[in-house]
Amino acid sequence: MNTSTLDKLRKMKFFGMFHAFKSSMETGKTNDYTADELLAHLVDAEWDDRQNRRIERTILYARFRYKASIEDVHYHADRSIDRNQIMRLADCTFVDRFENLLITGSTGIGKSYIASAVGYQACVLGYRVLYTSTPKLFAKLKMAKADGSYMKELAKIERQQLLILDDFGIQPFDAQSRAALMEIIEDRHGKTSLIITSQLPVSKWFEVIGEKTVADAILDRIVHDAHRIELKGESMRRKRSVEPENSHQ
Repeated sequence: MNTSTLDKLRKMKFFGMFHAFKSSMETGKTNDYTADELLAHLVDAEWDDRQNRRIERTILYARFRYKASIEDVHYHADRSIDRNQIMRLADCTFVDRFENLLITGSTGIGKSYIASAVGYQACVLGYRVLYTSTPKLFAKLKMAKADGSYMKELAKIERQQLLILDDFGIQPFDAQSRAALMEIIEDRHGKTSLIITSQLPVSKWFEVIGEKTVADAILDRIVHDAHRIELKGESMRRKRSVEPENSHQ
């Protein structure tokens, strides 16, 4: 009977229950439970398994550049990182309020790590997240424009509750990329959140975007009431030349 039950659980894809029941039988613990306790144990195992698989799928879909964790952020005194601010951002209520986070600082100082760490935390909490390099995103959108999949790509971006644009402003926007950025920002404004990392201070974004009217409209929607982290100090690559960027935070 137990073998048949295990087979049915596996076929129904109740993997949490399957492993919990199998483990209980192998260790002889099934006799330690009342019927209610055993049912609760199996349901809890199934719940945990489904939650973990959901988180794994969300993280996989987000396509992070590398794995990052809030717990592993390093609060070096010369980096001007406020631990309390990071902890407040980690609860991701800023996503519920449709607020943005802007992270600026020199190359290699850990901007992408902090953005990814907050993004990972958002995935754990159940938010839909997409991480992308800004230059790669707009190159992809140009190709989508050519092959007719542009609106589909924009719709996919719009569905994400948190969009992370890494390396923003690394190169000036041309007319097509600027128009696409305006569409993305307009679609998301007041409905979803952004995290943007950039080597440039926010004051320089206007000239990188170009086209005064469009730049004004974009920055008004991005910057207004945004949370800001302005990292200071020299590149962590120079300070730890033996470590790659994603090994420091």
